[in-house]
Amino acid sequence: MLASSQTIEAPDADWWRGAVIYQIYPRSYQDSNGDGIGDLKGITARLPHIAALGADAIWISPFFPSPMKDFGYDVSNDTDVDPMFGTLSEFDGLIAEAHRLKIKVMIDLVISHSSDQHAWFIESRSSRFNPKADWYVWADAKPDGTPPNNWLSIFGGSAWAWDPTRMQYYMHNFLTSQPDMNLHNPEVQDALLDVVRFWLKRGVDGFRLDTINFYFHDRELRDNPALAPERRNASTAPAVNPYNFQEHIYDKNRPENLEFLKRFRAVLNEFPAIAAVGEVGDSQRGLEIVGEYTSGGDKMQMCYAFEFLAPDMLTAERVAEVQHAFAAAAPEGWACWAFSNHDVVRHVSRWGADVADRDAYAKLLASILLTQRGSVCIYQGEELGLTEADIAFADLQDPYGIQFWPEFKGRDGCRTPMVWDDHAVLAGFSHGEKAWLPIPVEHQLRAVTVQQGVEGSVMEHYRRFLAFRRQHPAFAKGEIRFLPVDGNVLGYERILGNETVLCLFNMSAEPAAASLPDGDWMALEGHGFDSVTDARTINLPAWGAFFARHA
Repeated sequence: MLASSQTIEAPDADWWRGAVIYQIYPRSYQDSNGDGIGDLKGITARLPHIAALGADAIWISPFFPSPMKDFGYDVSNDTDVDPMFGTLSEFDGLIAEAHRLKIKVMIDLVISHSSDQHAWFIESRSSRFNPKADWYVWADAKPDGTPPNNWLSIFGGSAWAWDPTRMQYYMHNFLTSQPDMNLHNPEVQDALLDVVRFWLKRGVDGFRLDTINFYFHDRELRDNPALAPERRNASTAPAVNPYNFQEHIYDKNRPENLEFLKRFRAVLNEFPAIAAVGEVGDSQRGLEIVGEYTSGGDKMQMCYAFEFLAPDMLTAERVAEVQHAFAAAAPEGWACWAFSNHDVVRHVSRWGADVADRDAYAKLLASILLTQRGSVCIYQGEELGLTEADIAFADLQDPYGIQFWPEFKGRDGCRTPMVWDDHAVLAGFSHGEKAWLPIPVEHQLRAVTVQQGVEGSVMEHYRRFLAFRRQHPAFAKGEIRFLPVDGNVLGYERILGNETVLCLFNMSAEPAAASLPDGDWMALEGHGFDSVTDARTINLPAWGAFFARHA
């Protein structure tokens, strides 16, 4: 029995609001057994790096059993660990160590589809009358034998594949080996929510929901309308993909999803302090859907769309435009922003191909991301300023890139192994002979050992700025108020209670000047930037920033 002087600290149910979440792609983080593929024990061994960086949580991409046709996003067993990544007991050990280091653990939840090797699908495709016959999206062919409608797969071609056993088509929004679940069936929903409970009982603190707006399809299987060329946007799929030629109003984004998300949230609420973030993949209605999914306090805590993951150049106008659009579309909602992840070109390359001082640029972008209103995802290697790797066709693993090469090179360039030691074999990622993807020399030169403790390095800037962020709660949970854009200078205030913090960023390679807003301002230190104040004028160096608190 606890002594009367001892108290049990209640878990913070609001921990996710303004949290900094570090994304781990497990194949590429740390290999502990020398097979060239990262694993759970490797992640556990590297958790001190994440703790020292100052992240609040980790998000681990899928580690479940899988034939790896889509490298884990084709799940064949939702309640186990693939042997290449380890065991359930090793996952339990990872959670225990993360919690010891005060790091929350979020895992990827892939429930819009499964692998075609999942036991559920094997039973479903065995006949039209088995107990799971309606667990996936099946449909008869048209009289001429063609697919039921014009829906397209993100990975190219029709979203329908013919099954000779059932003599029907099944739907797949992604690879043909990734059949879509039929969430119109209440039994499917119940089974998926049991998966959620399984991982919550093992101690996870939350989930990242893959392709959250793909859960439901139109029951009538109506054709998607064509999308006018001027409205096509390549943020959901590469520009060479005909997926962009349709307005996806029937194969995803269905209103029935709102009720399921309420059921999902009710399961989260059975456990203390659990949070989830949803990936909304849509080029036309992304922010609108985020608003729907995060409204009312009874669905998702937070979602992200692709505005900052798109190829569009990040400018002062663009940052303000996205935040204003989010505020209009989701006045009750909360975003989780990221500049990079496992699916897109690393942002230092995507936006900074012509930038001479990549380190200064990377530090500026980090500071902009970490002062946005919303939670933040950092993708592994981002803290090192890693660029997109150039992978030869012979070394490609990603089926997406193989399908559309060379116009689209796939996602392998952002998935190469983490670089820990510039002097070690395979950069300290593995003690084996070969990594699953090549490690570029230019990445090895930016390894953790090269940057650790080095004043002015990108990694030390991330550490310093995350500490600076923690000193000012307005960054995590405050409102945002933009100043008029002045040339290449981005300016806004973050406001929480009595604290107002001014943020000014020079988003150019040339010096710039900005005027202080009215009022008394006290310059802040500890963020890693230098600037010169002349009366009420702030002189910002190239890629420079200035921060002040309202006195």
